Amino acid sequence: MSKFKKKKKGLPAISTASLPDIVFMLLFFFMVSTTMRETDLKVKVTLPFATEVKKLERKSLVSYIYVGKMNGVGGDKIQLNDRISDVKNVKYFIFAERESHSEDEIPLLTTSIKADINSNVGTITDIKEELRNVNALKINYSTRKGDITKNIK
Repeated sequence: MSKFKKKKKGLPAISTASLPDIVFMLLFFFMVSTTMRETDLKVKVTLPFATEVKKLERKSLVSYIYVGKMNGVGGDKIQLNDRISDVKNVKYFIFAERESHSEDEIPLLTTSIKADINSNVGTITDIKEELRNVNALKINYSTRKGDITKNIK
């Protein structure tokens, strides 16, 4: 028998001294990299399906016009930024968007129409005419990717 017994040493405890630094670093990363929704949708928009879909490259140069029904009643409503507007206000919306960009970026500006699948074609045609009058000729129609024949319920 030995006079001194050896104590079994386990693994040392993990140091948690750097844990708050890691947590704050992750918090800061997600705060910087996350974007908040720019507009509050007031109209209901269910995008139609399309088979040939192409992604927009520079979304900072895209202005969105939403077309849909408000609370499911009434005719089509047009939303420009956070306001419900008329077709005649589309040109002022485009002018304001051009003012917020530099002169070099103005030819690259794209107007994206996000219209509900049940929107009236006449409303969209009126919007297109207003865009044509202010020489905003780059128009994009937002859709969902997929084939309509496969997505009919």
